[in-house]
Amino acid sequence: MRRRDFFHSMAAGGLAQAGLAACPPAPAGTPGEGPAADFSWLDARLADRVTSGYFDGMTLLVGRGEQILHRADFGNGAPGRVLHVASTGKWVAAATIAAVVDEGGLAWTDTAQSILPELRGDKGRATLRQLLSHTAGYPDYQPAGRQRDHYATLEQSVALLRDLPAASAPGVEFRYGGLAMQVAGRMAEVATGLAFNEIFLSRIAAPLGMTASGFSPVSAEPGFSPMLGGGMFTSADDYARFLMMYSRAGWYRGRRVLSAAGVAELRADQVGNARVESGEFVEAARQDLRRDVYGLGVWREECDTQGTATLISSPGWAGAYAWYDRLADLWGVVIAKANVDCATREGYNSFLGSATYAPMARAAVLEASGSNVKRGVVAVGGGRLYHEESGDGTPVVLVHDYSLNRRQWDPQVELLQQRYWVICVDLRGCGRSGPPAGRQRARHAEDLVQVLDALGITKAHLVGSSLGCIVVAEVLALYPQRVLSAVMAGSCPPDGSSSDWRWSPDALPARRAGNADTEALDSFHVRQRRLEQMLHGSGSGRERLRQPLWRMISEWQLYQPLRDDRWFQRDAELRKKIASLAHNSRVLIIRGDRESASCQWKDLFSTAKCHVFADCGHWPNMERPDMFMAVLEDWLSDT
Repeated sequence: MRRRDFFHSMAAGGLAQAGLAACPPAPAGTPGEGPAADFSWLDARLADRVTSGYFDGMTLLVGRGEQILHRADFGNGAPGRVLHVASTGKWVAAATIAAVVDEGGLAWTDTAQSILPELRGDKGRATLRQLLSHTAGYPDYQPAGRQRDHYATLEQSVALLRDLPAASAPGVEFRYGGLAMQVAGRMAEVATGLAFNEIFLSRIAAPLGMTASGFSPVSAEPGFSPMLGGGMFTSADDYARFLMMYSRAGWYRGRRVLSAAGVAELRADQVGNARVESGEFVEAARQDLRRDVYGLGVWREECDTQGTATLISSPGWAGAYAWYDRLADLWGVVIAKANVDCATREGYNSFLGSATYAPMARAAVLEASGSNVKRGVVAVGGGRLYHEESGDGTPVVLVHDYSLNRRQWDPQVELLQQRYWVICVDLRGCGRSGPPAGRQRARHAEDLVQVLDALGITKAHLVGSSLGCIVVAEVLALYPQRVLSAVMAGSCPPDGSSSDWRWSPDALPARRAGNADTEALDSFHVRQRRLEQMLHGSGSGRERLRQPLWRMISEWQLYQPLRDDRWFQRDAELRKKIASLAHNSRVLIIRGDRESASCQWKDLFSTAKCHVFADCGHWPNMERPDMFMAVLEDWLSDT
């Protein structure tokens, strides 16, 4: 099923009508910790993957300590279903070697040559720590013209590496791959006298009760070599036990499996001064341009200002993904294996596509922990619109920009809610809102008015950003009696240049051609391209916007750029309505001096007040939050 067809089926009836079997959520938290976390948003994202045909099935488990907070199965996913998980096994492989270090059989500073004398030169000087952190100087994979990474044992693998030239001296560069880990595994075999799988079974699997896991071929999926970097097979239930242990510093059901020092070593920065090429996982997934991206077998996805890892993970190329979130004290695992041809054809990147899961799970738990924000969903014209409200007083409705969501307004909500009733809405296909059902046409303004009706709001201040300005203008033109005042932040004027404003019959063919081009691209790169476009016109503080913008764009459903029907009034119709109201409307325009478009809102609303912020681009509320808030509060207090 293609992505746009999934949107239609989800909007028509949710998970059940999309043909997915989802387990009911287990209560989050222990008794007395407050309401259960709502993971339905995360479930819907995995449901998307299955319904789109990227996976035949997926299984999700989320927990804290030894408690499972949530589980869900989609398609033919099941907690006990066994699959190879590719690089998601790296974390477990490194932990297995950490157990050998705990016993004294190896030290992290041992060199490859000290255990395997046949490895000489730079390859022999690499330490166990470097071998497991991809800084050993080994090539990432066997080069073209040599035997590929297929072998019966780790001993044979090392033999095939013996005459392979090093890519660099140890510690010089980070090269994510699998060959160096083979050497680390063979060192553990020599130190213990056991095959690696036996080490894993005795040190990790047995004490944790991981009865369906291993590092050798599984009968249901033959053809895998016992490689540390990609050959693990496991189930969601099994991997969850490993995460329970890791999240409790090596303890599981009253028994210590790994030392606290070993657990800490896995997540510590092991890259050091090694060079990290642009585009590695952390940069791509989190838009975080730093070097301390890897520990031992795990990515350091997020770090605090002191360099301590707060989110670590082990993603696999085929869609499996495991993580531990120290900020929320939350672990999670997704066991899945992509239908690679289908995913590639549809533009889905199964390695990077998992990176949204951990932030979604964190949000679900934090939202259930006593926040004063009220959350709700309003049925609107064949779809569902998510909104959040906080505070009390005169209503202020915040409408976000194209490809973003309600979190665009985070810098303002905390202060506004002290004096006003603040409502943030996710527009169709953005954030947690669904798209219209089938080919039904929808109008943002009508959606927004239905939300106001559901909340019992007769009049409100409307604040829009870019696309949100168009929505505000629509409401002002079609429902002027509902508007106390209108605030237009950013450009995106109704001059016919915005494809989101005008769908004339002549423009539709070009629009549809653009949709086809977008759909043919890797969806990750569509999002990344959008981010760079957004940053390009910003002021000198543009890099501060990178991560908050990416957080929203990475969760973007790509619904709007794939639509080819009309959402808005024709320019002439809307201009006439606005012109008849312009002199009697209270309108504030806020824009940056680096805006590329002329301020045609000022032409439409000739009596509007206008503020231009210096060194600021398209999102004044994010680039200049203090200045924006001061202007907005003055405006609202005068009403």
